[in-house]
Amino acid sequence: MRERRILVVEDERTIADAVAARLRAEGFTVDVAGDGPCGVATFKARQPDLVVLDVMLPGFDGLEVCRRIQAERPVPVLMLTARDDETDLLVGLAVGADDYLTKPFSMRELAARVHVLLRRVERAAGNTAPPTLRLGEVEIRQSERRVRRGDAEVHLTPTEFDLLVYLAGRPRTVLPRERLLAEVWGWAEGSGTRTVDSHVKALRRKLGADLIRTVHGVGYALEVPA
Repeated sequence: MRERRILVVEDERTIADAVAARLRAEGFTVDVAGDGPCGVATFKARQPDLVVLDVMLPGFDGLEVCRRIQAERPVPVLMLTARDDETDLLVGLAVGADDYLTKPFSMRELAARVHVLLRRVERAAGNTAPPTLRLGEVEIRQSERRVRRGDAEVHLTPTEFDLLVYLAGRPRTVLPRERLLAEVWGWAEGSGTRTVDSHVKALRRKLGADLIRTVHGVGYALEVPA
């Protein structure tokens, strides 16, 4: 297996060096950028497999970096935030982040989250489910990891795509948020339910509000159009 490349975009040099050192110790090739514009340019030049991205950056912030790199190519993004502010976290997830850590965090936890995100991408690549799923006007091409709604292609982040495929494989089945976190995100504990809510909201915005039904107090079910 080829060596995985990770881009760390962090303006606090001490944190950037510590994150890069831990990830290199885990066997990854690591590039570091210290501001928003440099982060986007390095992403285009180095084509990393995953991005560790701070929210607060000079030039332009991490949310704008995330928007730009996801428009360039879907890639897993782990966001770092200095505040446990729900609005900031939900905005970060809405623009394409897959996971987040609130500072201060342990390097062990960061490394674990990175491995989970990369394993999920590898698992999705080896998916043997039918190559094309159709849900009314929505078409999911699994081998290409592409989605169309009618005649238009819809851009989904890696996590949005994985969540959609998981729901589509179990139509009309009510799936608890905790199960979705375990199966799609690989999280053993259920403290990140707002992460699920944010990604479902994004799928509804992109693919239609009626596609995913909320079962209050439980979770979500994908509705197959008649």
